[in-house]
Amino acid sequence: MMRGADTWAVAARRPSGEIYLERHPVSDFPERYPAFRKPMLRGVYVLFDAMAIGVKALGIAARQAVPDDEQPLDGRALGGSLVLAAVFFVAIFIVLPNAALALVRGWLGDGVLYHVAEGLLRIAIFLGYLSLISLMGDIRRVFMYHGAEHKTIAAWEHGEPLEPSVVDRYPTLHVRCGTNFLVMVMVLALFVYSVAGAVVPAPDGGWLAAVAYHVLLRLLLLPVVAGLAYEGIRLGASREDNRLVRALMLPGLWLQTVTTRQPTEDQIEVAIRAFQAVVPSDQLDGRARDLPSTVIVGVDAAQPRRGPLSDDVGEGANAGASRPPADGH
Repeated sequence: MMRGADTWAVAARRPSGEIYLERHPVSDFPERYPAFRKPMLRGVYVLFDAMAIGVKALGIAARQAVPDDEQPLDGRALGGSLVLAAVFFVAIFIVLPNAALALVRGWLGDGVLYHVAEGLLRIAIFLGYLSLISLMGDIRRVFMYHGAEHKTIAAWEHGEPLEPSVVDRYPTLHVRCGTNFLVMVMVLALFVYSVAGAVVPAPDGGWLAAVAYHVLLRLLLLPVVAGLAYEGIRLGASREDNRLVRALMLPGLWLQTVTTRQPTEDQIEVAIRAFQAVVPSDQLDGRARDLPSTVIVGVDAAQPRRGPLSDDVGEGANAGASRPPADGH
């Protein structure tokens, strides 16, 4: 999946070998409500917009992955799966760390030590979770497509023609990736929750009261953490040559060694097709060709008017035309 300034697109390989493509216009919400183009608020909007697009893209890909002679997933089944996934996320990455540490609350207290320990435990759970699911065949295939997206964007940035054999020369790691955003969210959470816990101390009570307080605090402040992380990613994208910024991006790049894999040329072909759909045709002249076994069907929005965005979490409505699009992770 790729997101541009005017459109986002998802391409999926059908069991028949064809590439299915859909292109949709991006939301004009920030234009209608300019406050959400301001620092912090734009990060909150981008977080929820990315989630909404991701849900739609998952639905499209899931339907196209089913052979023609099988019944595709209906909206209710997909919606139920996504609700279960959201509940799982909250339970594993928010409730579980706090429930575990509340058992030793008498030793840790509710101050900075508690919040640092909770943040480190969450990071450990997250890394363990990623390592485990990376062993699954289907997830490894998803990570291969993630690598294909990064290769495509890197080739475009270096002025290369968008051909699978050329794109494949580039690395699967990319500094402007949503994985970096996740790492920054988890690191900033340590500071934000520690400060908030000092300003609004935990109420007196037993284990259940402590868990409820810490879970509610994290859910309420998640938009704040996301907003700060987004501003950090924007700063990093504009100052990639700065040594300090590059050092801060290293944890995200390391994590990409888990969340990306070397793709096949067939997978790179799919990533290129999604990329082409969000780049204005005049910018593609001489750098792209029609790919074999490609079929464009489904919803096809108007040809993009403006240049693509630069990273997974977006650059706002005024992104420059020379910037590459966001990938779907």
